[in-house]
Amino acid sequence: MSKLKTIDSFFKRKEVNLPENSSKLPRIEPEENPDLNSPILESKRIYLTSSTLNSKEIDISSLQRDPGLRPPIWDYPVNQRDEIRRTYLKMGPYQIRLSKYPFSGSEKHPRRFQASWFVQFGSWLEYSPSKDAAYCLPCYLFTMKTSERSGWDDPCSCHNNAVKSCEDLLKQSQHIDKVMNAQSSEQILNNRLRVKASIDVVRWLAFQGCAFRGHDETFDSKNRGNFLEMLKLLASYNDKVGKLVLENAPKSSKYTSPQIQKEILEVLAKKVRNKIREDVGDSRFCIIVDEARDESKREQMAIILRFVDVDGFIQERFFDLVHVKDTSALTLKNEISAVLSRHCLDIQNIRGQGYDGASNMRGEWNELQALFLKDCPYAYYVYCFAHRLQLALVSASREVVSVHEFFSNLNFIINVVGASCKRHDELQAAQATHIAHMIAIDELESGKGDNQISTIKRAGDSRWGSHFYSICSLLRMLEATCSDANAAYKMITSFQFIFILHLMKEIMGITDVLCQVLQQKSQDILNAMNMVSTTKGLIQKLRNEGWENLLENVVSFSKKFDIDIPELSSRYIQEHHYHFEIFNAIIDFQMQELDNSSALDPKDGYKSFNINDICCLAEEYYPLDFSENEKINLSNPKFQDLRSIADLCRKLVETEKSKIYYLIDRLIRLILTLPMSTATSEQAFSAMKIVKTRLRNKIEDEFLANNLVVYIEREIVKNFDLDSILDDFVCLKEPKLQF
Repeated sequence: MSKLKTIDSFFKRKEVNLPENSSKLPRIEPEENPDLNSPILESKRIYLTSSTLNSKEIDISSLQRDPGLRPPIWDYPVNQRDEIRRTYLKMGPYQIRLSKYPFSGSEKHPRRFQASWFVQFGSWLEYSPSKDAAYCLPCYLFTMKTSERSGWDDPCSCHNNAVKSCEDLLKQSQHIDKVMNAQSSEQILNNRLRVKASIDVVRWLAFQGCAFRGHDETFDSKNRGNFLEMLKLLASYNDKVGKLVLENAPKSSKYTSPQIQKEILEVLAKKVRNKIREDVGDSRFCIIVDEARDESKREQMAIILRFVDVDGFIQERFFDLVHVKDTSALTLKNEISAVLSRHCLDIQNIRGQGYDGASNMRGEWNELQALFLKDCPYAYYVYCFAHRLQLALVSASREVVSVHEFFSNLNFIINVVGASCKRHDELQAAQATHIAHMIAIDELESGKGDNQISTIKRAGDSRWGSHFYSICSLLRMLEATCSDANAAYKMITSFQFIFILHLMKEIMGITDVLCQVLQQKSQDILNAMNMVSTTKGLIQKLRNEGWENLLENVVSFSKKFDIDIPELSSRYIQEHHYHFEIFNAIIDFQMQELDNSSALDPKDGYKSFNINDICCLAEEYYPLDFSENEKINLSNPKFQDLRSIADLCRKLVETEKSKIYYLIDRLIRLILTLPMSTATSEQAFSAMKIVKTRLRNKIEDEFLANNLVVYIEREIVKNFDLDSILDDFVCLKEPKLQF
């Protein structure tokens, strides 16, 4: 432990006389503590007395992570201490990595904590941001009130004894009950195989979003639930497994109970979160947050982390689902901070926030994005581009009276068709007849997956691209719809309705491409701005050159369905109504909305990013991430005229030049971290609807969150070795058998 003296050179060692109920341990403490009124810390401060802790069982999932705020280990119930110790050891030391730690010590000899110490003493060293102090995890877990505090370098010190105790606790096979009941190697292999079968079943069910338990799981039940039935199926195909599981397993160690299933799923979810945390490392990251109600009317908040991994790829990972009692900004902020703190992710490393447009999130004063900006001034908020684009363009289109009436009529038609099962069946029958006729006259090509029977899609303001798909479905099924929706027949067969239907299909077809691109996880802000510029150019081209072609298509379509065509030779009808009052007006409103949107306002003619402009970002947006000399060194002519910063980031890693041009690499990683959309959180809620259904509406919050982590991030789970999962499961609890 001689290397610990390097820490002593920065921190003045204090001898602290601790009261019996104090949570402080022998530690290295600065002479003066900084201001510790941070909301993230204040929200998690829990002051518990010895009697409070010993009076009831402790919730293992809510253990305090910050070593400066933990109650002493001897205040926990005796029968839970080993479980609590094992949980802390499994989570590992609390090692918050900050870009700059607070100064302490005297004015002549200022000192501060160093992140490099985590590398030197990674197995035991902890840092408390609330106390700005260093701690030792083994000493906290095994130093009792009556222990003597000897020096760090003493080979017989309490620290060395505590480290040894931690090692012994994790060596299940050496515990006295295991030694007295030693099993043969064959029995141990059988025990492992029995649990591996349960792990495989849990993993498969989680991947498919299936229920685990059945209504009646007794031996005589015809359906014992998915878990037991799947295990039974596995046993039928493998005699070795069949001899070890279900009724052939020891009655007290079947490892099939609902609690075991939850614990296996918890292990999988923890491994996923740990892998994501490992991938984030010390890099800056972004949080993407959204909330929605689940099937049991409970408000759930999805937390997604966006970051650039070591290989230069943009990652958006689903991290957790948290039940919140209300959706106030402070509640959301506290819950997010608690999740980040639990996994040693410091809010000072946040460089972006991605939310939808809800007032409790995007408000500039006391709402969620503002609260995080108070703690981290460079956690820039980006209103979801795709969501904003959808709302803006639909709203702009409805500024034209004729188009507003068109969307109202479109909703009415969909309601008429979808309100009755009989009408819906008639619609699909008419569609099948129409498709068969078109194929017979060679107007349609047949093939696998082509010409499927569908229905008219309903549009929604908050569902990206839904208006475009709704319009396309009506155009595709117009003949079948006319034969069914008699009440709306006159409305559908008007020339103006058909004209706007085709016009909106053209405009929304252009913007839908942009909307889909903005939802990609790998999208970056500069490429998104380039796509906006391209979209504006295409819409402008439609305005300048698309009138004649559009009118020709509408007239041809109207003749095909015997729709009355007005006298288009009339100058007023053609030029002023359809051309100027509808065609030009809609496009002008769309262009104006794109121009007025500050988040979607790139410079015209933008082709590729300019390194000089990028350097300005370091000066204006990330001043604390670069020193003055580093800002000057950013301007390197070798990086001129590059088209994609995402490609550049990956290329720097592939060619191992990220170490040479580390300033460029650091800056583009910050830019790539900014989120474009909240599509990942929306996908998480879609998964939640699959997992928590009407029949599973009583599923617990923690079980739901673990289910979703495994279901959504299955690509990570697939790479986990079965033996590593089993070993983590064994460490999670005190097993009755040897493994």
